[in-house]
Amino acid sequence: MMRKTSLILLGAAAGVALTLITTQPRIVFDGSIAKAAPADTYRQLSLFGDVFERVRADYVEKPDDSKLIEQAINGMLAGLDPHSSYMDSKSFRDMQVQTRGEFGGLGIEVTMEDGLIKVVAPIDETPAAKAGVMANDIITKLDDEQVQGLTLNQAVDKMRGPVNTKIKLTIMRKGQDKPVELTLTRDVIRVRSVRSNVDGDDVGFIRISAFNEQTTEGVRKAINDFAAQGGDKFKGFIIDLRNNPGGLLDQAISVSDAFLEKGEIVSTRGRNAEETQRFNARAGDLTKSKPVIVLINGGSASASEIVAGALQDHKRATVIGTRSFGKGSVQTIIPLGSGNGALRLTTARYFTPAGRSIQAKGIVPDIEVLQDVPDELKARTDTRGEASLRGHLKADGTEETGSQAYIPPDKANDKALQTALELIRGTQKNSAYPPSPKAAN
Repeated sequence: MMRKTSLILLGAAAGVALTLITTQPRIVFDGSIAKAAPADTYRQLSLFGDVFERVRADYVEKPDDSKLIEQAINGMLAGLDPHSSYMDSKSFRDMQVQTRGEFGGLGIEVTMEDGLIKVVAPIDETPAAKAGVMANDIITKLDDEQVQGLTLNQAVDKMRGPVNTKIKLTIMRKGQDKPVELTLTRDVIRVRSVRSNVDGDDVGFIRISAFNEQTTEGVRKAINDFAAQGGDKFKGFIIDLRNNPGGLLDQAISVSDAFLEKGEIVSTRGRNAEETQRFNARAGDLTKSKPVIVLINGGSASASEIVAGALQDHKRATVIGTRSFGKGSVQTIIPLGSGNGALRLTTARYFTPAGRSIQAKGIVPDIEVLQDVPDELKARTDTRGEASLRGHLKADGTEETGSQAYIPPDKANDKALQTALELIRGTQKNSAYPPSPKAAN
């Protein structure tokens, strides 16, 4: 049976969003027989078997055979590069939820505070919002089970579940003497990866926090909403990709396509020339060729670098901020059968339309803008970049490590954002804005 696989581009760190496209697995035949491994490889596998049996027989405590195998697989993959790994069945399911951008749940953004779950905010039009869950509520029990002692992930897992199933929340609320008990029915929750607003009445701002299956729809809706609010008078658009760790490759392509009329968006190149894939834009710039500025920083990785690189190479957007993370390799997700999880294996590199590999280099902004960082945060606001990861794929040429990744909470202090607004409104001039409308070669 042919196994279904998915190509992914992993983001800035383990556990972040993925960049995924569905494809069919590559099966290589030499005549009628697949190429056999060299005899020395089989001798090494025999050695592994000998070590495995010795550990099982003589280790001080009886080991778990399945854990030994899983750890051996992880060790093999970790020795390849930072982004190849084995996912057990739970990790694989979590990844699928993350990339779909929707799940059965309640619609609450939560955080952990003093061992309890604190509500950051209920999401509009979800069971939590409809039931009256409020920001700053403290969730103390889930179905009469104490939350204290659970990790944040464990609590979130308990709140998620099949659609149309019920769960009881016990809540402590400021100003209430007694706990509030609410019974909610889980529904389909869609993760908002896109948030947008109009700055003043003449600039459309689109923040993309990750690339999941909902992202392109979110971007299109934002642009349509801008048009309904008088888009003809808009002077330009800002796409904020800062600290966006990556996401689905097809979403990065379709988001780029929303701002392009034609030309290549990205190519992926594997070990063999016949594995090269090119992805091109289709006619129809949704913004009607109005000026675009893309914001990036050291936390912009993978899929966000694809968008920034495509719009930069095509001279469609001016890129502002600090150098991006430099994650330029492609992984393939290979399901290993029911209950066995999946393999994540690096299979290719990706290249911008001008043929640039950003692996261990990153996207260099057209206009570099450094933020003022509070003293207490200075040691924690720079990312080390792909080039600092042990075992990373080497760059073609000089590698770059480290870049600022701080975004001020007050937009008035956000130098990159303010620079973008001033350029679009013409109160600041720079030769890089607007870029000359010349497509990349």
